[in-house]
Amino acid sequence: MKNYISVGIIALSILIASLLFTNAFTNRNKSSNTISVTGSGNQDFTSDLIVWSASFSQKSMELKDANGAIDRDRQQIKSYLLGKGVPEEEIVFSAVNFNKDYRYTYNQNGGTQEQIFTGYNLTQTVTVQSKNVDKTEKISRESSDLINSGIEFYSNAPEYYYTKLAALKIQMIAEGTKDAKARAQSIAENAGASLGNLKKSDMGVFQITGQNSSEDFTYGGSFNTVSKNKTANITVRLVYEVE
Repeated sequence: MKNYISVGIIALSILIASLLFTNAFTNRNKSSNTISVTGSGNQDFTSDLIVWSASFSQKSMELKDANGAIDRDRQQIKSYLLGKGVPEEEIVFSAVNFNKDYRYTYNQNGGTQEQIFTGYNLTQTVTVQSKNVDKTEKISRESSDLINSGIEFYSNAPEYYYTKLAALKIQMIAEGTKDAKARAQSIAENAGASLGNLKKSDMGVFQITGQNSSEDFTYGGSFNTVSKNKTANITVRLVYEVE
């Protein structure tokens, strides 16, 4: 009797183990019965905001004289920009920075022998932020006129931005999603299957590079500000069930 019971227990254990194994195998196959695809969205656009900055400086042995000189330069620069059609509200001057400059003499051992004061050096920055990109760009190229007038004027390269990035990003996500789904549909059909439900979606890094440039994409996302004409790129990864 005990032998029959033992045999029955063993048989029942084998049956349960078989059912568990079959169920696990089925679930494993079911979970792996997916397809993962990556789609991309690309869009060329032209910047609609320009930020141009430049600095100017004056130096004098007397702080009062240097400050008076930089005040005159500031007024002349402002008049120049207004005369070029730049609205006053787009012109911003920073606070004046000043440093004491020194000239050093050295002894035969290379140590400092004497520190000689050579004057106060005052520097100020002017920034123009405008949606009139072409006009501001032209003014930045012609700003050497200020140098010819005697101002120690250092112009920086303009920076270009786009104020509608949020809407552009949404449009590109839709484009990337559509591209990824089309890829998944094509793969499934060629494999003799049909596309099931979407299980997972991930968005890649948003990249902005100059048009027709050789810039590399970066892990954290590139954001080009030196080119007026740019290209935005985004990737979308989708995981579908396959039936």
